[in-house]
Amino acid sequence: MARFLGMRGIASRRRKRRTLRLQEQGIVSSKNKDLMSDTTKIQIAPDPPLARITLHRPEKLNALDPEMLTALETGLNRLEHRTDIRVVILQATGEKAFCVGADINAWTALTPLQMWSEWIRHGHRVFSRLLHLRQPVICGIQGLAFGGGLELALACDIRIASESAQFAMPEVKLGTVPGWGGTARLPELVGTGRARQLILSGQPITASIAERWGLINEVVPVNRLIIRVEELAKLIAANAPVAVQTAKQLLAGGNMVTLESIAAATNAFTKDAAEGLAAFREKRSPNFQGL
Repeated sequence: MARFLGMRGIASRRRKRRTLRLQEQGIVSSKNKDLMSDTTKIQIAPDPPLARITLHRPEKLNALDPEMLTALETGLNRLEHRTDIRVVILQATGEKAFCVGADINAWTALTPLQMWSEWIRHGHRVFSRLLHLRQPVICGIQGLAFGGGLELALACDIRIASESAQFAMPEVKLGTVPGWGGTARLPELVGTGRARQLILSGQPITASIAERWGLINEVVPVNRLIIRVEELAKLIAANAPVAVQTAKQLLAGGNMVTLESIAAATNAFTKDAAEGLAAFREKRSPNFQGL
């Protein structure tokens, strides 16, 4: 027990040192320590009205491992409840890659059951969380966006890429298939024919082709990527936040849950709703006016 408590104390001191180091670097402020994850490979920096999520594993081309997925999910859940955050920026460190997808060493060590129950389902849950985040998410892409890295970008609302960016779904070259939503979300953006070309060939396309196909919104010079992403984020953040968030829900497909939530919220604040509540409390029949 003493050894266990000692190890916990060491881990706690390491987390404190890491937090102080990131505060000194301007990555996170002391008032936002609640958004810190247990890994530096995912860095979350709120700077209201914006927040930045940074993939920080450049030595592995920002390949995603289970620890990163968990940290990303935790950060998204916390940002969801920040009313002072209006737009989220997703970016990555390093010049070579935005993200090359799943860490091969992580998933090849799993059994088939673990692969499905832990790895695939976990990734789906995290990417769906990103897709349905209340705030709009703008993705800044440099270098390689391959496999799960491209699928991560597909879960964002807007994608801005540098001229150096390349996009691919190379899973078939590894004897597998896209596992985190690529076969569903890619055709929605580029059409079935082009999605088949990317997925079945496994070959990369350039940023200019990706823009022409509708996979990304804009292509900018490498040194303008962060600048342009921030410009667009601030432009959106200056708009009415509730209107922006409602519009995002509608653009997500207008499914029954979305329509129901909007209808319920709208009706709850009508004069008829106030009259209905008053009549219930006063034990009388309501006099609705259609207002």
